[in-house]
Amino acid sequence: MASRVAIVCLLGTALAMAACDKPSPGNGQAGVASSDEVPATSAPKVDKIDRSHKGEAAPDVSFTPAAGGAATTLAAFKGKPVLVNLWATWCAPCVKEMPTLDAAAATLGDKLPVLAISQDMEPAKANAFLAQRKFANLRPFLDPKLGLSTGYGANLPTTILYGADGKEIWRVTGDMDWTGAEAKKLLAEAA
Repeated sequence: MASRVAIVCLLGTALAMAACDKPSPGNGQAGVASSDEVPATSAPKVDKIDRSHKGEAAPDVSFTPAAGGAATTLAAFKGKPVLVNLWATWCAPCVKEMPTLDAAAATLGDKLPVLAISQDMEPAKANAFLAQRKFANLRPFLDPKLGLSTGYGANLPTTILYGADGKEIWRVTGDMDWTGAEAKKLLAEAA
């Protein structure tokens, strides 16, 4: 049991060091003093759109609703397309894109649910962040064991579109304006 905890801690540390803080041109991190100062309507700052996993099923990893309740997996959402966003409170690009993701979720409604799955190891921090920001349209979940980010080998933020068949269509690494033209074109692929 102790070795399992140590592995989870090491993976979390590695993700924190390698993920969101990795410098890349235009990732929106330079000069950011606080998440409150980040403009929510800036142009897309996407590191890449990856279609190399197209057709793959989601990892069989459980996560829990932020409001509490029984654990679920992405397989439970099969039958309708779903957008999965992996984020964390300590990730500046994640925080930057959240308002646009919430706005896109308002437009998409039930035809494309947006699952915002926190990769924070301390669920209380994620819940406090969500309560403070009052995102009304995202479906928030918690993954404190980092099962999804390690299952995908993902940097944060990573957003993945699944079709109604439960198979991946594409994934985006880096922050994006989810209300912009490029995002709308990508989201239209869910139909």
